Amino acid sequence: MQYIILSPCMGIKYLIDEQYFESWSPEMAYILGFLYADGSLENAPKLRGKYVRATSTDLEVIKHIKKSLRSEHRIIIIPSFRKRKERYLFRAGSHVLFDSLTQHGLFPNKSLSMKFPKNIPSNYLSHFIRGYFDGDGCVHLSQARNREGALLVKRLGVVFTSGSELFLKELEREIRNVLNIKKRNIYKSRRSFQLRYSTTDSIELFTLIYANTKNLFYLGRKKEIFLRYFKLRPQRINTNIGKMLKNM
Repeated sequence: MQYIILSPCMGIKYLIDEQYFESWSPEMAYILGFLYADGSLENAPKLRGKYVRATSTDLEVIKHIKKSLRSEHRIIIIPSFRKRKERYLFRAGSHVLFDSLTQHGLFPNKSLSMKFPKNIPSNYLSHFIRGYFDGDGCVHLSQARNREGALLVKRLGVVFTSGSELFLKELEREIRNVLNIKKRNIYKSRRSFQLRYSTTDSIELFTLIYANTKNLFYLGRKKEIFLRYFKLRPQRINTNIGKMLKNM
């Protein structure tokens, strides 16, 4: 761990673990996945600085990144504006961290042209996908009521979003290879591309995203939607999912 000088003029120093992304771990893979979704690299030559940024409307994930990197940098609040919710920004200046993340495939202005990283060890792939899912993924539960007013569950769905069609194509291939499910198409929305999964495949994704996460970080509000589905449709709980639910 080393001190990073944020402002040479003021001599302000913030502690951060510059070697964090040099060794693979479940948490490192998760944060890398989140940075692929809601992170960015900022090269500011006029300031002679290179920065790592992460933004989210979920304060807990930004706090988790700050804690994992053992950083003393402040979390900045970005106020809500019109239809945009309040967001939280973690921004750390470090040439070493910046360069380390470029080795994992990240680069400035990545949104439209990033590719799926090639160097993820197979035992950390699910953690990377969970990190990306917590950033640019969503799960939704479609419900309706019958004539008697009873609540019915119609479907469960998972969507991954990206500005890069190529990234989603490669993500789809990785998921398909692990889960042995059918190939999915990539859809063009107004401002981005989407990879969509229907109920059966979304259930399989649950087993990938949340396997072996008992003591690991994830956004609880997204996992809770899966759990609500299983509570309403217990017949969809197979042996594998049953074991996972008991260990959560």
